Amino acid sequence: MNVILFDGEERTSLLPFTFTRPVAQIRVGILTIAEKWEKLLDCKVSYDTQDYLQKKFPLRWENDNWLINGGICPSLKLIGKILDLKPGTSLFAGDVHVASRVKDTDSADWKSATGTKIDFDGDLLQIARPWHIFQHNGVALEADYKLLTEGRVSQPLSKTNTLIGDRVFLEAGAKVEAAVLNSTSGPIYLGANAEIMEGSVVRGGLGLCDHSALKLGSKIYGPTTIGPHSKVGGEVNNSVIFGYSNKGHDGFLGNAVLGEWCNIGADSNNSNLKNNYDEVKIWNYGKKTFEKTGLQFCGLLMGDHSKCGINTMFNTGTTVGVSANIFGGGFPRTIIPSYSWGGASGFTTYKIDKALETAARVMERRSIPLDSIEADILTHIYEIDRWGL
Repeated sequence: MNVILFDGEERTSLLPFTFTRPVAQIRVGILTIAEKWEKLLDCKVSYDTQDYLQKKFPLRWENDNWLINGGICPSLKLIGKILDLKPGTSLFAGDVHVASRVKDTDSADWKSATGTKIDFDGDLLQIARPWHIFQHNGVALEADYKLLTEGRVSQPLSKTNTLIGDRVFLEAGAKVEAAVLNSTSGPIYLGANAEIMEGSVVRGGLGLCDHSALKLGSKIYGPTTIGPHSKVGGEVNNSVIFGYSNKGHDGFLGNAVLGEWCNIGADSNNSNLKNNYDEVKIWNYGKKTFEKTGLQFCGLLMGDHSKCGINTMFNTGTTVGVSANIFGGGFPRTIIPSYSWGGASGFTTYKIDKALETAARVMERRSIPLDSIEADILTHIYEIDRWGL
């Protein structure tokens, strides 16, 4: 079965996170959306995404193809409907294009010729806006926990911990000592070689992915996901960190999303509630204006490779692009374009050569090279978003 996950119309509204990845590479719950489809369909997917991302995320056509909207999380009912599609038919949920089955001969124009339309009337979990990532994280985390643990036995939990509830699962090599784990409000999952250090207090749900760590005395409110190879400390509430990012010290991160290769300086905080308790608005890259979220609580949305210095303060509903470097006193503005350098007193451009040097050093710490493909992606983003275009 050849499955292709395509970027739907929501791709532009999911910036800055989709500057550097297809929509289906967004992490929500424990797994990325692509990983969910791969596990449930028992296959490897490819991607129909932006041209400048296609070399890193290849597209593979075969004689018979199932194309699925990369912003939609799978369910058993939805999978059944998709598998029932005949060649030349498409599945829609209202105006949302969910999936199509396409022969290779139709590949060139498949988006403009979706063929016979079939309606899907079931529930749909779609990630179409950046805040959906933390807003729907609880539902996705519950589904992923069941998918990853059903029929399996957890590694034993040390008796030095205080356990409330019984939905805690440790993969091989995971460690927890002298922590308080409350899984009555959501499951707690520790990936391979993940660690919760002493004195940490966790109220689930929590997805702590492979090789990630909660540092001493961390306070975690669910539903929160910490992607692989990340270090987190301080207070975190209902946030998603994609992976390879650090918030290693005290400070508050709430109702927030961090991409990959981000770093939050010590004692930095984001506001997730306006002083007047009003609805939060977030920058929409496609509409080039601020968009209502329908939420009272919404914090920081930070794209890949962005970083902030110690004691940085982020206003409610702040969006940061790719490879921004933020520092200094006061509150920066709530839309910070990619490759911005500065803070509340003003920004200059973070030069691409310097940004790439930093990215290479950061990635080298995880034994991952900054290759030409990755450098080309970051350079392309520099050309299109360093002025907030």
